[in-house]
Amino acid sequence: MTMQAALMPDGRRLHLQHGPIDLVIEAWGMPAEIADAYGQAALAFQSVLPDLVSELPELRRQLAASGPKPLLNGIIARRMVTACWPYRRDFITPMAAVAGAVADHILSALLQGRSLAKAYVNNGGDIALWLGAGQKLECGLVTDLLSPQVSGVFHLTAAMRIGGIATSGAPAKGRGGRSFSRGIADAVTVLARDAATADAAATMIANAVDLPDHPAIMRVPADSIDPDSDLGDRPVTADVPFLAPSEVAAALDQGRCLADELCASGMIEAAVLALQGEIVLSGSLLRRHLAA
Repeated sequence: MTMQAALMPDGRRLHLQHGPIDLVIEAWGMPAEIADAYGQAALAFQSVLPDLVSELPELRRQLAASGPKPLLNGIIARRMVTACWPYRRDFITPMAAVAGAVADHILSALLQGRSLAKAYVNNGGDIALWLGAGQKLECGLVTDLLSPQVSGVFHLTAAMRIGGIATSGAPAKGRGGRSFSRGIADAVTVLARDAATADAAATMIANAVDLPDHPAIMRVPADSIDPDSDLGDRPVTADVPFLAPSEVAAALDQGRCLADELCASGMIEAAVLALQGEIVLSGSLLRRHLAA
């Protein structure tokens, strides 16, 4: 298993792949600056998977509700712990922020010492981004991963200070994906100051979109699907039946309450929660800048 790095057919984007990690990177600026930035990203990417594997047992361990923060060696591992630490009173492991933390790390390497206008690192839909002064970026919003069509567009500007976008949901509902959800949301997308923060928050909000006592929602132990899951034998969503409108509203309201708390505290900037065709927004930022 070797690391792969190559420009994509459009000649503008860089593709980095190593084991389960698959990144698409794009930068804007002078050609020489972009080339150097891509070289830096590829160099930094070489150690990402080995570093994560070296601390994987600790990264899969539940964060304790009390006691000191775990002391890990890797930069990405520390980002993961920091992003997940605020949620330690519920069940969470640092793996909840792995995709976002990797994207943040590679974006940092990409930008180091370079003069770029803007850039992003897309790690399977969890995106770290940077916009220079006066720059803009449009990012599509998908609210149903089973039918991946753009439902809206985030119009992001440098002044908004958004550094990360992450989406979580219930991929076990016949749609594949690299993670599980304990909730029933089709998708929860979070905007935050960095991708690791957005990743952890999206996981927790998606878990909160739920009807825990609904008898027709199918749940199975996570380790029955993936023996190596950091969730162990905790139940994850396997299937959700068609729900009554009142049930959809109740489940979304559970998630929106948490999203509103996180927005009010400044931990995230905004969130979009979707379930069976219904969408709710959290955070005033989205109401100003999300266009259907």
